[in-house]
Amino acid sequence: MSARHNVLVVDDEPKMQRILEIMLRDMQLDVLRAGNGKAALELVEREAVDLIITDMRMPVMDGIELVKALHEAGQATPVIVITAHGTIESAVTAMKHGAVDYLLRPFEVETVELAVRRALSLGRMTRENRFLREALAADWHDFIGRSGPMRELYALIGQVGPTDVSVLVAGETGTGKELVARAIHQASGRAGLFVPLNCAGIPETLLESELFGHVRGAFTGAQAERVGKFEMSDGGTLFLDEITEMPIELQTRLLRVLQERSIERIGSNRSIALDLRVIAATNREPKQAVAERALREDVYYRLNGFCIDVPPLRKRGDDVVLLAEHFLAAHARRFGKPAPALNAAARALLLAHTWPGNVRELDNLMGRAALLAPAVAIDVVLGRELGAQPAASLPAATMPAAPGEEDLRLQPQVDALEQRLILRALELAEGNKAKAARALEISERTLWYKLKKFDLS
Repeated sequence: MSARHNVLVVDDEPKMQRILEIMLRDMQLDVLRAGNGKAALELVEREAVDLIITDMRMPVMDGIELVKALHEAGQATPVIVITAHGTIESAVTAMKHGAVDYLLRPFEVETVELAVRRALSLGRMTRENRFLREALAADWHDFIGRSGPMRELYALIGQVGPTDVSVLVAGETGTGKELVARAIHQASGRAGLFVPLNCAGIPETLLESELFGHVRGAFTGAQAERVGKFEMSDGGTLFLDEITEMPIELQTRLLRVLQERSIERIGSNRSIALDLRVIAATNREPKQAVAERALREDVYYRLNGFCIDVPPLRKRGDDVVLLAEHFLAAHARRFGKPAPALNAAARALLLAHTWPGNVRELDNLMGRAALLAPAVAIDVVLGRELGAQPAASLPAATMPAAPGEEDLRLQPQVDALEQRLILRALELAEGNKAKAARALEISERTLWYKLKKFDLS
């Protein structure tokens, strides 16, 4: 691992504390120790902790009570619980209260390492995106956007949220489909967890086990029982991102779960009843995905109890500036630096860009801008990154050449050529700016920006 992390081991047995400490230090992790849940809570208040590994049965405060207390205190630190064969149900209970995984005694070194790496990765992603979730949890009606398309989106969330209907969220990559799904879950009032699963991010051979869980010995390598995402979502919401990447054969099993609201773990014949809501998302047009057999038609109709289209950033108008200011402030806080202000030239660049990567692209760009500021002006950073240069940031060398001198400066020559091409495209398009933009292979917004820049309106 590239950075040192603090892992807190909570166990009333010093021998078990020592065993786990040795394993974790071999992984280049720093280890803290506590003998019960109460001592662990006191330590978390004093020290920065990236992961907690706790035993289930302890005096003073046991593992489940610790997980509940951390959740009630608003602590986002991931927790792994340790349990024996006879207390699997207790581990499931702990996970429903916020634990991210469990280790079944006796455990192998490889099992511990896999669970720890997975939990630390989850914790990192949680911290990186916390400012978005905090904004959403505070009031999802105000989650960074006041444009017409976003107001329509908020209204749809408000209508479908309090129901139990399945929802299909469609939208381009990076538009914030998971944020929409979280908002629906929060509006639902369901007491259980919001459990996300990226169907494209897990190998096909592991996806079934990840969803349904398995019993010990169900297949080669299944050394312990595992609770799947369906079970973890009981009482809450399961979010299946990129549903069209789920194998067709597995979609058949998903359909049965949606119909019967029950599952069987792999290798078991015991039926487990579930109370869960399913929200699925895709970056493809759903009906086209059905036609291309990437999505079963019956699964589509079962999921499509309500369909929400998330607008791309290019259709959200001035929201791009609001989002840019939000991301700049968040990244500046992360870097311990003052947030740079968006000047007029930077705003013009943001509004002119088509944002093929949508909100995710803007977030990453603002992160780089916050990191470089104030050494590099923000409009210069954006000009470099977006392949454009706003008029306000042109170098001072663009003064006219002296009489009798040949003008060898590059920028005026480029500007003159660009103006001639724009005028010619408009002439051929008979003044239709949309056609002219297509001929120039730029967005209509970029064309409007250049018309204003060169005073060609």
